[in-house]
Amino acid sequence: MTEIAPSSGQRDEWDSPLTPDFVRRVMRALDREDVPTLRALMTPLKAADQAELLELVRSDDLRALVQALGPDLEPDVLSELDEAIRDDVIDLMAPKDIAAAVQAMDSDDAVYVLEDMDEDEQREILEQMPAEDRAVIERSLEYPEDSAGRMMQRDLVAVPPFWDVGQTIDYLRDAKDLPDEFYEIFVTDPSYRPVGTVPLSRVMRSRRPVLIHDVMENDQTLISVQMDQEDVARLFEKYDLISAAVIDENERLVGVVTVDDIVEVIADEASEDIRRLGGVVAEESVSDTVIETTRNRFSWLFVNLLTAILASAVIAMFDGTIESMVALAILMPIVASMGGNAGTQTMTIAVRALATRDLGPLNASRIVTREVLVGLLNGIVFAVLMGAVAALWFQNVPLGLVLAAAMMINMIFAGLAGILVPLGLDRYGYDPAVASSVFVTTVTDVIGFFAFLGLAVLILF
Repeated sequence: MTEIAPSSGQRDEWDSPLTPDFVRRVMRALDREDVPTLRALMTPLKAADQAELLELVRSDDLRALVQALGPDLEPDVLSELDEAIRDDVIDLMAPKDIAAAVQAMDSDDAVYVLEDMDEDEQREILEQMPAEDRAVIERSLEYPEDSAGRMMQRDLVAVPPFWDVGQTIDYLRDAKDLPDEFYEIFVTDPSYRPVGTVPLSRVMRSRRPVLIHDVMENDQTLISVQMDQEDVARLFEKYDLISAAVIDENERLVGVVTVDDIVEVIADEASEDIRRLGGVVAEESVSDTVIETTRNRFSWLFVNLLTAILASAVIAMFDGTIESMVALAILMPIVASMGGNAGTQTMTIAVRALATRDLGPLNASRIVTREVLVGLLNGIVFAVLMGAVAALWFQNVPLGLVLAAAMMINMIFAGLAGILVPLGLDRYGYDPAVASSVFVTTVTDVIGFFAFLGLAVLILF
């Protein structure tokens, strides 16, 4: 008996349809090579859900699943897949099928799928597409990666200002090459330069004889094709945009960026920053092989090893002191750990603020002062707390004072390092999200060990 996907009434509307039970049913159908059941289960899924399922199955089952779906594989699945899995799926498809899928996509999604392919693969696929569609994609591929030119959609609605609302509505009804979804109409002059916009809702509420010029908004946000996608996202966030016109070097309208594209950019950039803060390359994903993942992580682990040796060298300078009082070895990790955590907190805020342009030369001194004061206040609180604990634990008041002073010093330097290291890296053109954690941890470890053991030598011996 053919199994079917659970209906929307059997689950909360916000839940993913890919429940554990549903995935198990797909896997059982795969094991039985039951193609009708596979198609019945997969076909009702949206493109994003089909893509997620392809990412969940084992690599040896991917071929069977793609072949079972055949023409029912949604074209937009390719743009939703993780890059590594997408490459595997593309390898299983004939060039003519890839070309058909790309042709069915929005231009921005088509560019996203093709941009990571080798030039020979791109050419083979593009040659099987109609000349007009091929020219649009080839032009977009000429723009820099991660630019507005790459992410924009070429399909848009543009009308002259002397049209009236009636003409515009008739055009929207009769034109065959309009985008499937759009939010506003762009108004252009004879040179195809944008001069304003009209929200679609305003067109529908206006009477037919009213001129577009009389209902359009002159104030608009224009985006250069060369603008980086992060800067585009900031414009959308700052001005609450739904869509925005993209213009070329001659200020002519060439495309449109919509908010759904920006949501993906924001998610991708946030994920990239999180991975970099952890010392992981921005492109790493859970679908990477063991060898790829090991190679990607090795470099920063090696840098961490070198900085750990530096911290150990500081400890080695006081080996005699530590041998004389074992309590120092017990308490050392507390100082370093508290400083490291405080530095990481500051660094995380600083890196994110730099990425969103909330931190810059104009307010840097104020933020640095704030972080020093925060480090001082937290240092005082935890110094009193841990100083008292150490004094009672080892029945040694001077030892408690040493721990308290060292912790206060390290917390202050942790706040300083957490803000100054990202600012310094950004100042000299390095990505603060990539390198900050290593340097901040090194500073807090070295300062913490040196302050604690140095003070111990001065006060206890």
